[in-house]
Amino acid sequence: MEDTELRQAAIARLKEKRDFWTHLFVYLAVNTLLVAVWIVTDAGGYFWPVWPIAGWGIGLTVHAFETFRSPISENAIRREMERGRP
Repeated sequence: MEDTELRQAAIARLKEKRDFWTHLFVYLAVNTLLVAVWIVTDAGGYFWPVWPIAGWGIGLTVHAFETFRSPISENAIRREMERGRP
């Protein structure tokens, strides 16, 4: 890869990480608000915020996996190409 390609890839990865941290902050803020609403309106009753917390948490987990998993290496690409040759 050339320096410009490496730079563009690095910028893209940094943007992905920034987007993930924004997503995490919004998740925590919104779900904290939902728990506060539950406390004010029905503390001790059915804990309904569990559903948005769990559902959105699954999406956040997938987002984290996609953001922080290791990029595909050039060696892995070459090995896969070798397997595909007749």
